[in-house]
This record gives sequence, C-alpha cells and structure tokens, in this order.
Amino acid sequence: MTSTVANQKTSHPAGLYSLFFTEMWERFSYYGMRALLVLYLTSTAMKGGFGLERASALEIYAIFTGLVYLTPILGGILADKLLGQRQSVYIGGLLMALGNFILALSAGVAGAETVAVGREAMLNLGLGLLIAGNGFFKPNISTMVGGLYEQNDIRRDSGFTIFYMGINLGAFLAPLIAGSLGEIYGWQYGFSASGIGMLLGLIIFASTQKYLKNVGLPPSAPATQERLQTKDYLSIAVWTVGVAALVYGMLTLFTSMSDSTYKMVTNTIFAIGALGVIYFIFTNTKGGDEWSRVGVIFVLAFFNIFFWAGFEQAGGTFNLFAEENTNRALGSFTVPTTWFQSINAFGIFTLAPIFAALWIYLSKRKSNPNIPVKFGLGLILLGLGFVVMFFANQKASGGTLVSPLWLVSVYLLHTVGELFLSPIGLSMITKLSPPKIVSLMMGLWFTSIALANYMAGILENLLHKFEMNLFLFLVITSVTGGLIMLAISPFLKKMMRGVS
Repeated sequence: MTSTVANQKTSHPAGLYSLFFTEMWERFSYYGMRALLVLYLTSTAMKGGFGLERASALEIYAIFTGLVYLTPILGGILADKLLGQRQSVYIGGLLMALGNFILALSAGVAGAETVAVGREAMLNLGLGLLIAGNGFFKPNISTMVGGLYEQNDIRRDSGFTIFYMGINLGAFLAPLIAGSLGEIYGWQYGFSASGIGMLLGLIIFASTQKYLKNVGLPPSAPATQERLQTKDYLSIAVWTVGVAALVYGMLTLFTSMSDSTYKMVTNTIFAIGALGVIYFIFTNTKGGDEWSRVGVIFVLAFFNIFFWAGFEQAGGTFNLFAEENTNRALGSFTVPTTWFQSINAFGIFTLAPIFAALWIYLSKRKSNPNIPVKFGLGLILLGLGFVVMFFANQKASGGTLVSPLWLVSVYLLHTVGELFLSPIGLSMITKLSPPKIVSLMMGLWFTSIALANYMAGILENLLHKFEMNLFLFLVITSVTGGLIMLAISPFLKKMMRGVS
C-alpha cells in the first residue's frame, strides 16, 4: 500500500530542495576552482601562476581530478558504518572550504621570493584538502537524495534530475563569478570566492536539516531522531581537524620519500583499499538478486569510464582550446576563457526540467527507456560532440582563431549526452545497491569517474606518442561504447531483477 501511494505522488519531498541548494554551492566551489586550476598552473610567474608546461599542468589536473573521485569510496564506508551521511557532508564541506582558502593564499603570496617553496607546499595542501573533503561530501549527499524516496518510487529519477539541476546551477555560476574574479583580478580572489561558496552551502544545509527528517543520520541514531545532536557536532569538529592534520602529515611524509619508497607506499595503500572494498561488498551482499544487481553496477561503471574520459576534456584540453585557439573578441571586450565552462551547466539547467518531466511521462506510459539504453545513447551523443571538436581542431591547426560556436556546439551535444547518463547513474546506484552499502557503492561509482578523470588528463600526451588525434580517438571509443551498451541492454535489464 505504501509503495502504491508513493508511486502516485508527483511532488517531491521538501528535503530535496535542502540538498539541491547545498549541492549547488558545493559545485560552485568545485567548478570555480576547476575552471581556474589549469590556467593558474600554466600562467607565468609574473602573472601570479606557476609557469608550468601544458603537459605538466594537465598531468596535475589528471591526478587531482582522479583522486577527487577516488576518495568517495572511503567516505562512503565511513558514512555507512560510522558517521552517517549528514556528518560526512559537514566534514567534507569544511575541508573543501579550507582547501580553497589555502589555494587562495598560494596565489596571494605570488612574487614573494622568500616563499617560492612555500607556494608549492600550499598548492599541494590546498589540493589535498579538496581531495579529502570531496571524499566525505560527494557520495553522501547523493545517497541522501535516494533516501528521500522509496525503492520503486517513480519520482526517483525525476528527483535526481532536479538535484542535478542544483549541481549545474552552481557549475554555471562558478566560472562567471569565481572564474572572472580569478582570471581578471587575481587568482586568489577566484579561489576565495570558491571557499566562500562552500561555506554558504554548509549554512543552508545546517538551517534546513529539519526537512531531511531521519535521512542521513548516524547508523546508531534512534529511529525517532531527526536532527544531529551536540555530540555529533563535536565529532564533526574532531574529524575535520584530524583529517586536515592527516593530509598535512601525509604530504610532508611523501615529499621526504625517495621515488621508489613513494611508489611502494602508494601501491600498498591502494591494495589495502581495494581489499577493504571487496571485503565490504562480499559481507554485505546477500542472495542472487543483490549479486545480479551489483553485477550491473560494475558493468555500467566500466562504460561510465568511457563517457567521463571524454567529457572531462572540458577542464583541460577544451579550456586550453578556448584560451589559445578560439576567437573570444566581442567588439572591444574579450570573453574570459573560464566563461566557456558555464555553457554545459547552462544547458543542463535549461534542459533538466524537460528531461525530469519526460522520464515521469514515459514511466506512466511504461515506455521509459531502461538505464542501459540511456547510457548507450549518452555515449553516442558524446561521440558526436567529438566529431565536431575534431573538425574544429583541424580548422585551428594552422594558428587560425576559430569561432566560439564550435565549442558551444560541442558543449551542447555533450550536455544532452550527460542528461541521458549522469543523473540516471546516480539514481541507479541507490536502486541497485545492497541497502547496507549504498554509500560505498556510490563511492565505487565515483571511482570509475576517478579513473576517467585521470585518463582525461593524460590522454593527449599519451596519444601524441602514437601520433593519434585525441578527438578522433574519443569519437571511436564513445560511439563504440554506446553501441555495445545498446546491444547488451536486454541482458542487463534482466540482471536488474525488476528494478527499472
């Protein structure tokens, strides 16, 4: 009876909008920083940057964005077993705000010869805190969205699409505000704006927690509890300080190691982490249905890598293409490079309500494409975007500045592809995961994005050794992956065991 009533509802829980605005400001923080990072690293020392070569800057971007999406595994485990999602969101948000402010400090002291070494240490610490903070924040706020709905509630996909609008509203505003401040007035102002945005998100989260009812509380909390208690806030403070100290300590330790020791330690950490994940999955997955659904998650996570390895060219090669190969002049005004980062988010925010309504409309008529089909279509659209980008790159190869409409077209095609895949992927994890490890599986999902982000950063340099064009390569991998997904979608649908 409860499920039937839930399936008839069309309005969304009030808690969705609490999470919407919290995530909006967190994404403002992240995308403001991301829009600036590669430009900051490649900018000359005279302009307050680090003066790195293109390949070196993209490698740092690859490692950073890869680790940003890898740490959610640990954050998911801690939330599932100890902290709950709400505490994790607070811890992650505070760490990310601190990370942005330290990046701002690294930019603010540029030019002071006595702190040249200290700038690099500040850069590493700022990025380290952002990586750790994202691990606590990212999987758990998405898990809380799923917790607002019952298992087969037809509003769930629509709810995640609305939540995705919050992500992209923040991503739209960030390059325009934080990007402009950093690019025009000074990198420190852009990073500071990103940190302030994160703090605003936490204030909203704290003031609206009553709408979440009992979603996201620690596992030990009684069923009647709806708010965090004083002891929980003390726990947040202790964990925030402790993790910040751990990041600082690890960076200090790693910089003192030889290359061989560093490699051995990091490999050991990753091996222990992988064994821990396997252990938690095996001990918390019961019965044939749950194992079959977990199998679907692994298959989709594999193809998810193909999508994001292409899509995440936005913060790297696309960003540099906008700066170096695109005619950004509008009369006497030069469009800041970072503004191009807002196109995707604007498209998402504009189109997401249409897609949210479309999924409900199709569900009521029992004609909503299943999740694997949506994945396949998203990959094919990504590939079409890279067809456009290939020709834009060819046109610019002689040093010609090309029309910005080339990049705009690519971003719009990728945006539609993203709407077919990304919010549906988040919803899928909450549907298919065993109940005791939803946050862990969300973290595992973000691990596929981590690998994709790392690949996105190193692909250009890697393919250059084989004289292979990056954008043509991504056309092939995206379209091929999409066609394979469409072909195997009937088998995956059966493996989902009734989950739609």
